Amino acid sequence: MVAFTLNGRAAAVELPEAVPLLAALRGPLGLSGPRYGCGAERCGACMVLVENRPAYACTLPLGAAAGKAVRTVEGLGGPEAPHPLQTAFLAEQAGQCGYCLSGILVSAAALLEANPAPDEAAVRAALEPHLCRCGSHNRILRAVLRAAAAMREGRGGAP
Repeated sequence: MVAFTLNGRAAAVELPEAVPLLAALRGPLGLSGPRYGCGAERCGACMVLVENRPAYACTLPLGAAAGKAVRTVEGLGGPEAPHPLQTAFLAEQAGQCGYCLSGILVSAAALLEANPAPDEAAVRAALEPHLCRCGSHNRILRAVLRAAAAMREGRGGAP
């Protein structure tokens, strides 16, 4: 059994430690936010935070998460209390198909936790591992910068 903290709550799964974390998240743990994209760390659709650092859940062995804090997009916020990033992404219409957004959101959250006032270059660098085929890149950049400003101003979920 592999036990860890998932989105602030204790979680445990009975799977081999070599199974990718993504399989546990989407399988027995029932989450749909982290997505399978390429399986080779090239698209970022599976990105989660492990100890507040972006990690590819498609290749990270489940055993590597043992005893650690894992956060997925579901752990950022929800309809009743959205994360400022979620609010900003909606305001900027930063997603089209949405397949990539869960990974982008968690990477952006890690960036804003480490750097509350990033410039556009820092946002680009943090999101570089993510592949978005819808062409929403400029809106995504604006949304992350908007969320950063809202968080600095203490506006939380209402940029």
